[in-house]
Amino acid sequence: MSDTVVQVNNLGKTYTLRHQPQRYTALRDVLTDSVKTLGRSLRQRKNVFRENQNQETFWALKDVSFNLKAGEVLGVVGRNGAGKSTLLKLLSRITEPSAGRITIQGRVASLLEVGTGFHPELTGRENVFLNGSILGMSRVEIRKKFDEIVAFAEVERFLDTPVKRYSSGMYMRLAFSVAAHLDAEILVIDEVLAVGDVNFQKKCLRKMEDTSGKDGRSILFVSHNMGAVKSLCNSAIFLEKGQLIQHGTTDAVIEAYLASGEDEDSSQGEKKWADLSKAPGNDEIRLSAVRLLNPDGKIQSSFDPAAPITVEIDYCLFKKVSGFRLTVEVSDLSGVILFASTDHATRPPDSPPGCYRSQCHIYGDLFKPGLHYVAIAIDIPGFKVILAETKFLSFFIESAGQHGSFLPESWPGVIAPRLSWELTTLDN
Repeated sequence: MSDTVVQVNNLGKTYTLRHQPQRYTALRDVLTDSVKTLGRSLRQRKNVFRENQNQETFWALKDVSFNLKAGEVLGVVGRNGAGKSTLLKLLSRITEPSAGRITIQGRVASLLEVGTGFHPELTGRENVFLNGSILGMSRVEIRKKFDEIVAFAEVERFLDTPVKRYSSGMYMRLAFSVAAHLDAEILVIDEVLAVGDVNFQKKCLRKMEDTSGKDGRSILFVSHNMGAVKSLCNSAIFLEKGQLIQHGTTDAVIEAYLASGEDEDSSQGEKKWADLSKAPGNDEIRLSAVRLLNPDGKIQSSFDPAAPITVEIDYCLFKKVSGFRLTVEVSDLSGVILFASTDHATRPPDSPPGCYRSQCHIYGDLFKPGLHYVAIAIDIPGFKVILAETKFLSFFIESAGQHGSFLPESWPGVIAPRLSWELTTLDN
């Protein structure tokens, strides 16, 4: 497999966790007790035994195997603590594996943390040379690419200013720019889109696309931004609790990752709270149930493409509340918000205490096939947020419907409404 640049076989990394503080002995205690050598020796053996009992081996990664091919962009997804950063540190040779083997063909450039290798007292100009040297660039190579690095980072005005005065966004731009201009066959990037404005994020994506497409570099890309992973990566891996759950196409892995975060109620099309004191909301308004209904009024989580969907919301008011509104927000697999709708126009100005039920009717022939999410928000416009947008339910739109409708998941766009077409024959 000559086109494989990174080969990971049964990779594992362990750490030792201590469940109680280790005891330390002062020098004066050693001198005072030196005459009790035999007794101290026995006590030390006992303490070592107890200390071992209070230690635990934690596998940050365990039995992880995958390959990265030349020119491939591999996304790495997973929740906090899944082992993503540990994997990148192992690949970057910052730390050694406890088990398994990593074979790398080519030069690796890593961007794992904002400003890694930057000295706060040095200027941006000086840090470009320092950081480039740390990443393995020669001084001649840095001089050759210096203007490109600075132009991409957009920090020309502050080039001779100490970086301790830079904003986090400026740090990010300069750090990414140095790493992106390194002539490396493999680029390892961790959450590069977490800092910076929208324009810079787009700029980073374009640079990474050029890097993998035109330059043929391989990229290992870690991000919580599913939209970025989906648009940039050819394939992806899903890590959970240090183990590799899935390795495959980007869409399939993202869907598995997002679906794994659902609870049992969510996957069944209903979420209920028996104890209102613990339900979402505040002392004024709290939800009691959110559910998805099919045209027959039955709870459902998988729908025909042509079928309408009703979002039903049960909630209780504990005091008179004026001017509040319920909002239903629907997003797709990548987290893109498809639309939001509110009941504000249909609600009376004042709502007395009591329990209520609101329904939002979504017509059929609207969604593309795949997984979607329903979020609920409650607020008083311009005054306060009672419940921020929270995803409570998910639903799946099937590819082929019972009514003969069919639409591939690869169809362009974020929604797929059935529009009205008309054909007219024109006389010659």
